[in-house]
Amino acid sequence: MFIGVIEIQITDTIQIVLLPLLFALVMGLALFLAKPIKFVGSSQSKVAEGVMILFIGVLIAKLAISSGQSIDEVVNVGPALILQQLGDLGTLIALPVALFLGFRREVIGMTSSICREPNLGIIIDKYGFKSPEARGVLAIFVIGSIIGTAFISLLSSICVSVLPIHPYAFAMASGIGSASMNAASLASISHAFPAMATDLEAFAGCSNILSFCFGIYMCIFVSIPLAEKLYGWLSPNIGDSDDESIDDKYDIQGVKHDKYISKDELTWGKLERWGALLLIFSVIVAIGNFVGYHSSIVDSFIGMIIISVITIVGMSLERIVPRNIQSIIFISLIGIFIAIPGVPTSDFVIHYVSQINLITIVTAFLAYVGIAIGNDWVEFKKIGWKGIIVTVIVISGTYLGSATIAHLTLAVTGMI
Repeated sequence: MFIGVIEIQITDTIQIVLLPLLFALVMGLALFLAKPIKFVGSSQSKVAEGVMILFIGVLIAKLAISSGQSIDEVVNVGPALILQQLGDLGTLIALPVALFLGFRREVIGMTSSICREPNLGIIIDKYGFKSPEARGVLAIFVIGSIIGTAFISLLSSICVSVLPIHPYAFAMASGIGSASMNAASLASISHAFPAMATDLEAFAGCSNILSFCFGIYMCIFVSIPLAEKLYGWLSPNIGDSDDESIDDKYDIQGVKHDKYISKDELTWGKLERWGALLLIFSVIVAIGNFVGYHSSIVDSFIGMIIISVITIVGMSLERIVPRNIQSIIFISLIGIFIAIPGVPTSDFVIHYVSQINLITIVTAFLAYVGIAIGNDWVEFKKIGWKGIIVTVIVISGTYLGSATIAHLTLAVTGMI
């Protein structure tokens, strides 16, 4: 937060905004990669990776409270929130590019989704762990983990100054099913339109919830069959017609466990660790909020405690309720409900949580992300520049596709 926001003016109307969250991400990764620095290594990276789910819960809770606070606006733009989910099919524009670059059946895994944890599980379950399709989705997963957050932050900052699309549509497009990318994109949009920050957070939060809930079905029933069809039509005419992998160097050994949906037992020890970690995180955010936005440290800390309690309750319910329901769903529902105007808790919750700037939470969170992705660095180097190009197009396709559909729907329904 000390570095602040850096604005790079390209033309009179186009600028690139570098937010503190980007510096935090880069510095976290640099600490891991810097060989002389011994206190940040593989074990610390694994710890950072393990606690990220807690801090993702904090991000979700903050957005959920904004959604509850702006529930009337969310209901009014409901059609746009639902229809913009079709923009996820924008990932498929990367398929012919991937074929041109020499990939074969890997493109089905690479381009049928944004390639986050649930999509990884779908592809491996359908095609098998040793399949080219699984190799493809894992490649984009690894690259997305390394560059996705930074890239979508820059993409959003450019798009809001270049494209004639309403900020609400960009906020909805930020909900692509990745909490870190959602928050990074939203931070850039909110910086450009600070007066709309609460509504933007509401739309982005609801959109991300829909992506988590329905994105898996879109992938299974729509995007994978479409990717198969497109591959069948295009592969004889683009690139080598051989169905085998272009190069063994893209064969990444091992796959990450799905830490976002796996369950383990709820114990008092676990609750104590969650509480201690969130307390430390709350202090960091409160200080950062004071440094960056001159908000009251006490009010910011109280707001973070509210968010932390919601996170712990949601994480606990995931392990108590005898259904396979992710904690982000519980966190979202609790956050929305307690902030709805008229509910007894709303005034208290909104007063304190509104003191916390989303960028501050994201900046602190991405410092941990930077350390955590250090463990992916070897796999990242294996994949090469061709995989990076496909990843950039996949992220851009779903983001711009969703934003375009949301904008058109908002215009047709008279919301803008």
